[in-house]
Formats: sequence, structure tokens, C-alpha cells
Amino acid sequence: MIDLRLYLVTDTALASRRGLVPTVRDAVDGGVTAVQLRDHTVGDEEFVMLGRLLARALAGSGVPLVVDDRVHLVRAIGAAGAHVGQRDLPPLEARALLGTGAVLGLSCSSADQVRSASELPPGTADYLGLGPVWPTRSKPDHARPIGPDGLAELTRQASRAAMPTVAIGGIDASRTDEVMRAGVGGIAVVSAICASDRPADAARDLRVRVDAARSGADR
Repeated sequence: MIDLRLYLVTDTALASRRGLVPTVRDAVDGGVTAVQLRDHTVGDEEFVMLGRLLARALAGSGVPLVVDDRVHLVRAIGAAGAHVGQRDLPPLEARALLGTGAVLGLSCSSADQVRSASELPPGTADYLGLGPVWPTRSKPDHARPIGPDGLAELTRQASRAAMPTVAIGGIDASRTDEVMRAGVGGIAVVSAICASDRPADAARDLRVRVDAARSGADR
């Protein structure tokens, strides 16, 4: 089971001042629990190269590397699995390509999409990425933002189907508490860490907030 508490989605351009690998390594030191490699600006060959660098950097950390969209490159990279959106490879096809042991995440931004995900055969999707909660510049073609209330509704729906969830879209430290109150298992961030001059400190702050919110919800 993937730990969704603090899920880093990479942005190579935002992390360019420090470098992608050092940024991710520092973020993991600060408390990131999962990493997704996302870069729509490069071809498959360069994507594999970036993925292998990250896989080596994460080796032994216990933090899995997930590949955005390019399911066919998971094995070449040595990643733990993939994450697909509604316009990417359909989840059943993605699962068939990955096999049973890999992680597969699925993005959902509406009640219909969560419902369809819940009706997939057991073991197809391991978790749902819900959002975007707010507008974000890190993904210009994102779906219409669902807001905190929409997030809470989708989370309730996913919970009824016993599907783990992580929220994404415009989330930073100041919004973490509000997002976690929706009942998600964690937060996914991009610029909150990748654009930071101190990614370890940024990750540490986010992780403390997430863990505190989860502890409060358990009481």
C-alpha cells in the first residue's frame, strides 16, 4: 500500500535552480512519502533517463517512485508504478500492462469519475487523486477546480468504496489543514516543494501539518 500522506509531483523546470534529483532527495529527507515523475516537455528517452536517476536516488528510502501517464516506461525506469488521468491510458489497460504487483493511481475530478473508479474490478486502482482543488499553474490544462466542498464530497464517495485518496491542485502549507479536513489520506504538491529554495524545510512543514491533521481526525 502506498503512503499518500505527502505526495510530491515533480516539475523539472521549477526544480531547475537546485536540480531535480537534489530537490527530490531533500524533499524525501523532509518527509515526502511518495514521488511522481511528471514532465510533459521531454520525450520518452529523456523521461527514462530522469526516471532512472530518481529511482537510484530513492533506492533504500522506502519512498516509491510513480510515473505519470507513461505506463509503458515503468519497467524501463524501475518505478513502483504509474498514475493515469481520465484522458490517459484507461485504468484496465494500464493495470494489464503493469501487472498485479505495481502501484496504479487514477485522477478523478467528478462524482461520475469516482463512481466509475469504484466500479472497476478490485485491484485495478490503488488510490484516487482528487482535484484540482484550486487552480494551479503547474498544470495549465487541468479540469475545473472542485474547491474544498467538492473535495469533501468526492472523498466521502471514495471512502464508501474503501478507496484511498490524495488531494491535488493549488495546495500549499496555508491550505493543508482545510484540505485534510475533507477526509483525504494526504496531499499532493508540486510548486510548494519544487519551487522552494529549501525543499527539505518545505516538506517538513507540510508533513507536520498533515500528520497533525490526521492525528486530530483519529481522536
